[in-house]
Amino acid sequence: MAILWILMALLLISFALLPYLRRRRGMIEQVSPNHPDAADPAAYGFAREEELDVRMPGPDQDLLDVLDLVQRTQDYRAAAQLLAGTEAEGELRWQRVQAFAGAAALELQRRPGGVSETPGGQWLRVWRAEQPKDAGGAAVHAEFLVQQAWRTSTPGTDEFRIIMEEARDACAQAALLAPGDPVPYIVELSAARGLACPRPEFEQLWLKILDRAPAHMGAHLAALPYWSEKWHGSRELAYSFSEAAAARAQRGSLLAALPLFAVFDHLPEVNLVSGFYRSEVVTRAVHGALHAVHSARPDDPMSAHVRHLLVFFLVRSERWAEAMDQLIHVDGHVGALPWTLSADPAAEFAVYRALAVAGYEANGGSPATLHS
Repeated sequence: MAILWILMALLLISFALLPYLRRRRGMIEQVSPNHPDAADPAAYGFAREEELDVRMPGPDQDLLDVLDLVQRTQDYRAAAQLLAGTEAEGELRWQRVQAFAGAAALELQRRPGGVSETPGGQWLRVWRAEQPKDAGGAAVHAEFLVQQAWRTSTPGTDEFRIIMEEARDACAQAALLAPGDPVPYIVELSAARGLACPRPEFEQLWLKILDRAPAHMGAHLAALPYWSEKWHGSRELAYSFSEAAAARAQRGSLLAALPLFAVFDHLPEVNLVSGFYRSEVVTRAVHGALHAVHSARPDDPMSAHVRHLLVFFLVRSERWAEAMDQLIHVDGHVGALPWTLSADPAAEFAVYRALAVAGYEANGGSPATLHS
């Protein structure tokens, strides 16, 4: 009889823990298209999953047009012209450098080349060869090398170190070509993290960025992982870095949203605490991010990064109407955290979107009320 009672107790405990153990970071139960909770995204003006653009967090039609032209013709000149006309200190230049580098890296991954085949991304090599003093091309090449290191090798290996060292040299060359441009130093932040750069050296690199663009949101997002406990810092250091940036943020600055990224970077792998996503630390960070996007310029290119992360947290805290409000601003593009951590960013985004719609409708919402 005693054994029977023990078995019954274990069974009850397993049923109690199962819902929590399934809630791993960045994962949520899939909603099948045939599930009664599933909704047609088109009813809300949302793009279908197969139409979602995984290249960028938000719209940049000029960039899309140039990317299509460059990849179709393999002629880099349109990319060089676009970057030459993009403000050096602004967020947009950093995003465009990332996009061009990512496009070249993806081309190379799909077409590595061979005896009778030209490798993908050849336009970037021609760009560097024909215009070695072009600052835009130098920055794109540096970012390309950083992305290649993360994509094709493992941190800590000789191969990874060699590529990252080459990337740091490329960053230094790009910085010499454009002394006032923070982008080469922002690119170097990722290389410095991968190479386990000592803290004083990393802080010196950070000061160079602050001298050029102290309110650069992209730079802060690139620096934050270094201070996390997964890399070379701790939860406390990451929170301190993000909260200090938020405290000095001027009105309209998205730096007020940085603590939400620090919280995301330190989510527990398994959440056994009921209501974690409604806890004080999460709620405070979400409110700061909501305030940031509401007060930011409508055309701030970094708003999409914040809104995508807000969708994640608002869905998990069951704040359906607020999640829907963020979705109408970013739907169509999924090239941002947290979706890019998934092997299929579009599918991951679509799941959260379906849950937001289901929760919204369960509480009386409809396409008519969303747009009213």
